[in-house]
Amino acid sequence: MEHNEVKVIGAGIIGISVALELQRCGFKVRVLDRTGVASEASAASAGAFAFADIVPLATPGIMLKAPKWLLDPLGPLSVPPAYALKIAPWMLRFWRASWRDRYAASLTAQSQLNALSRDALERQIIQHDGESLMQRDGQLQLYEGEQEFRASLQGWELRRQHGVKFEHLHSPGAIAEIQPGLADRFTHAGFTPEWLNTVDPRRWTEHLAQCFRNRGGVIEQTEILALKQDENDVKLKTATGDLHSSRVVVAAGAWSHHLARTLGDRIPLETERGYNTTLPEGAFDLRTHLTFGSHGFVVSRINGGVRVGGAVELGGLKLPPNFKRADILLQKAAKFLPGLQTDGGRQWMGFRPSMPDSLPVIGPSPRAPNVFYAFGHGHLGLTQSAATAELVSAQMSGEGLSLPTAAFAPSRF
Repeated sequence: MEHNEVKVIGAGIIGISVALELQRCGFKVRVLDRTGVASEASAASAGAFAFADIVPLATPGIMLKAPKWLLDPLGPLSVPPAYALKIAPWMLRFWRASWRDRYAASLTAQSQLNALSRDALERQIIQHDGESLMQRDGQLQLYEGEQEFRASLQGWELRRQHGVKFEHLHSPGAIAEIQPGLADRFTHAGFTPEWLNTVDPRRWTEHLAQCFRNRGGVIEQTEILALKQDENDVKLKTATGDLHSSRVVVAAGAWSHHLARTLGDRIPLETERGYNTTLPEGAFDLRTHLTFGSHGFVVSRINGGVRVGGAVELGGLKLPPNFKRADILLQKAAKFLPGLQTDGGRQWMGFRPSMPDSLPVIGPSPRAPNVFYAFGHGHLGLTQSAATAELVSAQMSGEGLSLPTAAFAPSRF
């Protein structure tokens, strides 16, 4: 077996990005996925590279809102009652992550990772001829009234301290110069000009996958059931027999912790279930990415159409989808964008892998040094994919790291 052979488990945006970067650095890489390229969360995200989103979900005082999550199953952040007991240990870690000391450390780590992600994405776009799949139109974070805007200023100050560029707008007229057609209820906004989107997250992932194949990479549809560190390699168990590899990267999104557990690593990953509706081309003249923060959803342009989605439902992998959540978001979008044509939409629900401290897991397994983890990015998988790829490649090859990675270590819990 070749020492530089690597098998990457997962063909979403994280796995494909890692595979490409390892390939570029001289590794012989094969990607394994149970369903295929971009067939899960990478297929239907909002398409945003949200480098300005540096504030963790676990903020000081957030647990005071926990009872409301159970009482409002259609709210921006909810826990289905049927899942409340099972998620209790994760919620305890989430609560601890919201303490000011942990929150401050997570904020710094997220900011550093997003800054690296911005630069790494530009390198990825150049290396793989991806500019035609990008939309550099910025983002509007919208507020209803002076009071809501002022309540957001602390978050904007944190962004300023961490190098995020933005401009504040103080009237519907100023907002309309960037995005016409919004309801007048939105009186203030923050505009982040360096925010960018892909025209379609599935197309972007498939484009990178094709670049990987063009350079000799192989992608196979195979489900990995378990992992075992042997003396000199890693054994991958499948339904049809065992595979072997000198090194393995686990980038299987919301299913990753199940594989980690077969090695003895108990990583507290939970699942954010996200919902959206994609409307056909011509549904609205959308000129920038719109974020309705207090309502927990965004509106983005996908292949000339409009995608309305978001919310956080911490409900695991097995509960049936509640598409009333997608309906509610679309109804709100129609009120906020009076000219929005809501016919002909396609609904979707997907699983985002979420850690209690909002930080991904990037690094070698504590129990299996030839297995590297790259998962748990929450709703920032697309955003942080290129940086994650560079960090995993540097860790595997022993090169110098471009930022401290202790905050992302699998052993931190």
